[in-house]
Amino acid sequence: MSVLDRYALSRRRLLTAFGGAAVTALSIPLESGKALAQPMFRTYPFQLGVASGDPSPDGFVIWTRLAPEPFEIGYGMPMAPVAVDWEVADAANMRNVVAKGTTIAPPELGHSVHVEVAGLQPNRDYWYRFTAGKERSLVGRARTTPALGATLDRVRFAVAGCQHYESGYYTAYRRLAEENPDFVFCYGDYIYEGRGNRVSNGWNGPTENVRQHFGSEIYSLDDYRRRYAQYKMDADLQAAHAAAPWFTVWDDHETDNNWVGELDQDGTDPKLFNLRRQAAVQAYYENMPLRASSFPVGTSLQIYRRAAYGQLLNLNLLDTRQFRTDQPCNDRQSWCDAITSPKAEVVGAGQEKWLMDGLTGGKTTWNVIAQQVMMMDLDRDPGPGVIVNPDSWAGYRIPRGRLLGKIRDAKVGNVVVLTGDEHQNFAGDLYVDGTKREAAPIASEFVVTSITSGGDGNDQRDEFAKIQAANPMLKFNNNQRGYAICEATPKAFVTEFKVLDAVTRRDGKLSTRAKWALEDGKPGIVQA
Repeated sequence: MSVLDRYALSRRRLLTAFGGAAVTALSIPLESGKALAQPMFRTYPFQLGVASGDPSPDGFVIWTRLAPEPFEIGYGMPMAPVAVDWEVADAANMRNVVAKGTTIAPPELGHSVHVEVAGLQPNRDYWYRFTAGKERSLVGRARTTPALGATLDRVRFAVAGCQHYESGYYTAYRRLAEENPDFVFCYGDYIYEGRGNRVSNGWNGPTENVRQHFGSEIYSLDDYRRRYAQYKMDADLQAAHAAAPWFTVWDDHETDNNWVGELDQDGTDPKLFNLRRQAAVQAYYENMPLRASSFPVGTSLQIYRRAAYGQLLNLNLLDTRQFRTDQPCNDRQSWCDAITSPKAEVVGAGQEKWLMDGLTGGKTTWNVIAQQVMMMDLDRDPGPGVIVNPDSWAGYRIPRGRLLGKIRDAKVGNVVVLTGDEHQNFAGDLYVDGTKREAAPIASEFVVTSITSGGDGNDQRDEFAKIQAANPMLKFNNNQRGYAICEATPKAFVTEFKVLDAVTRRDGKLSTRAKWALEDGKPGIVQA
C-alpha cells in the first residue's frame, strides 16, 4: 500500500476536519482509484516560505510547511493529512518541469513536507514550488552538487547563523540572497528559546528591542513550532532560503542555552530535560530541509553528515552538542582542572572516527570542518592568567588536542574549520597548544559573526584588541553583524567577511570588512 493510499481521506472526513481552516474540499483521483481531498484555504498556507537543502549530485530536499495561522493552536490546520503537489523545473519561469509529484503533509510533523528529489543533472541550478489546493508557494532555487570526482574551477558559498529575532532585522539575509551562492552553511542558533522581552541588557546597557518574541520561554512542541514560525515569517530569511540550498546544523539555542547531552544550564532532572529535547528535536526536523536519514528518534537526530564538491571540497558537518560532556568550571569563563579532564568529549568517539575517516579517505583539495563552537585555543585573559570559554573547544583540552594531533599525524592538508557561536568575526590558525605552537599550523579557522545576535556592534571591542595582541594565532577580530562568503578554488580558499553598519534599522549598509585566505599547500592564513 502506497503512502497516498494509506493517507487517502474521504470527502466527509476532510470537510469535518478542516472546519474553519478550509471553506470547501476538492477530490483528486489517484492511480489507486481512491481519492485524496484537498482544501481551499481562507488564509495563505505558505506563510513560512520554502527551502531546499542537503543537495547531492542528482537532487536535493525541498521543504515547506503549511501554517495558515502560525501563532494559533493548530496553526490553522486540521489534525488530518493534506496532499501537497510539488514541481521542479530547469528555469525560474517554471515552464519546463523536469520532476513533479504529490506528497503528504502529515499533522504528526506539523504539516511539513520533505521531498527528496532525485534523477537530476549534477552541478546545475533548478527551481521548485509547491501547491496545496488552489494555493501556490513562491519559487525557490536549488542546486545539485557536482558529480563525484568532478574537476571544478570553484565553489562559492555562504556561512551564517545566530539570528536572534529581537536583536535586529535580517537585512544580512537579504544581501546574502543576492550573492547567489552555491549553498549556505548555517552553523546554528537558528532560533532563540527565551521569552519575549521589550528591553535587553547588552554590553552598552539597556536597549529597546526592535521586535519581540511571541510568548514566554519555549518548552513544548507547540511552543517550538510557534517560535520557528515567527522566525520563518521574516521575508528576508525566506529570501535567503529561496536563493540556495542550505546545509543546516544546530547549536544550543534550538533547544536551550549551552545544553550538552542530557544536561541543561539549570540543573534540570535529565528525565525532564529530555522531554524538552524531544520537542526541540522534532520541531527542528519539521522546520529544516533535512533528509529522512535525519528523522528524529526520541531525543536524538542524525545531524553530522558529509557532502563532496567534486575533487575540490570535502564538507564535514559536525554535531558538538549531542555527544558532549558537561562544560567545565561550572560553565563560567575561567580556568579550572576540569578543562584537562581525560574523560571529556566534544563530538564523541564515534563521530570523531567518522570525521577522521572522511578527512583521511578523501582526495579533495580542501577539507572543511563545518561546526558550531570555536576551536582556536584562545586565552581570553590578556594579562598573565589564562581564561577560556568553557563552551568552546578550548574548554576541552584533551579531545581538542587529540583531534588536531590526529589531523597533524595523518598529514591531512588544507584543513579549514568554519565556526559560529561567538557573535564576532575571527580568523586564525590552529595548533595543538596555542601557547606552544608547532612550526606550522595544523589547520586554520574562520569564525563567522551573527546575523543579528549582539545588536549593531562596533569594529572591535576594547578587550578583544588586547586579547588579539596576547594570542598570536589570532590574526583578525571584528564585532559587527553579517555573514561570510567563502570561495574555494584549486589555488586558494578565501573567506570574505561581510558586515553591516547596523541591524537595528532595516537600511543597514553592507561592506566587506576583510578577506583572509589559505593558499593550497601552504599552512597558515594570509590577508587577501
